Amino acid sequence: MTFPVVGMVGGGQLARMTHEAGIPLGIRFKLLSDTPQDSAAQVVSDVVIGDYRDLDTLRAFAQGCDVITFDHEHVPTEHLRALEADGIPVRPGPDALVHAQDKGVMRAKLDAIGVPCPRHRIVSDPADVAAFAAEGDGFPVVLKTVRGGYDGKGVWVVDSAEEATDPFRAGVPVLAEEKVDYVRELAANVVRSPHGQAVAYPVVESQQVNGVCDTVIAPAPGLDENLALAAEEMALRIAKELGVVGHLAVELFHTRDGRVLVNELAMRPHNSGHWTQDGAVTSQFANHVRAVLDLPLGDPRPRATWTVMVNVLGGDYPDMYSAYLHCMARDPQLKIHMYGKDVKPGRKVGHVNTYGDDLDDVLERARHAAGYLRGTITE
Repeated sequence: MTFPVVGMVGGGQLARMTHEAGIPLGIRFKLLSDTPQDSAAQVVSDVVIGDYRDLDTLRAFAQGCDVITFDHEHVPTEHLRALEADGIPVRPGPDALVHAQDKGVMRAKLDAIGVPCPRHRIVSDPADVAAFAAEGDGFPVVLKTVRGGYDGKGVWVVDSAEEATDPFRAGVPVLAEEKVDYVRELAANVVRSPHGQAVAYPVVESQQVNGVCDTVIAPAPGLDENLALAAEEMALRIAKELGVVGHLAVELFHTRDGRVLVNELAMRPHNSGHWTQDGAVTSQFANHVRAVLDLPLGDPRPRATWTVMVNVLGGDYPDMYSAYLHCMARDPQLKIHMYGKDVKPGRKVGHVNTYGDDLDDVLERARHAAGYLRGTITE
């Protein structure tokens, strides 16, 4: 029996870290990447450079792959259906993935299965936005293009109809949502295999800066045990109802009145699960590989009382390697994960993980390391 070949569409850091998780298992990866310089293209041996939006390119890439998976949700749905018609296993499949590709489709499905969400509807123009606001508590209102947004892109918070013109210029449907009164953002990460086995990681707190994930704390501090369990069960139910295969991240609002509402879905390894590389028995990346190959899933339980992940963003200090000496000497337990990207201001170029029994200490260590790598801390 030969070891299987996993075809990964997308060459970013998620593909890089998923490939890393497959190495101990002897799993071979084939990568469809935009450029040879992409994060995963630097480390995967079998790389095809091409456009994932071109069906002929996808079909040629899929030859020799036992399964196709992704590090982003942007492959056209109709192309994925064509691959399935060719007999290529696609995981997650197009019927599931469309709920992460199209926020309008996602909201309609979550409504249908009774999952709590912010008040919402598709709006046609700025006047319709004003009408939506009047149906609830008024402005401000959150507007999202139904396709293409991530890390705060494609999202606007508007205080009037006059401010609501930009989202409609994209030429795609616009989803209006109430601006939720929340105390923090949470994430429930689960993994599901084709035969229905599923595991849930502890619910985490995800802290955003300028629309970009900055810090993840696992588990979410002070979260009521019953609410945490309900969030995990909700994520598992979403995965089952949508037919997800692989990793699913359910981003949540923890409201001021003590509820959890679904914000977004991602059907791939996710920034809110990076802590699992060093803080869980089986990482999100390893379990995603297992799931798409229909192998038994690994234990998702945490290894330590607390694990903290902090993203390393690019700044004005490009020589991050020289900072290793300080960071590693100061904290021998620190785990540094870099993506091989050129340093640009605000760009995710890596992350650090710390763990231990004292949350304040674990947070300080992670934030110090990320700040020192970026150059915002110099001592």
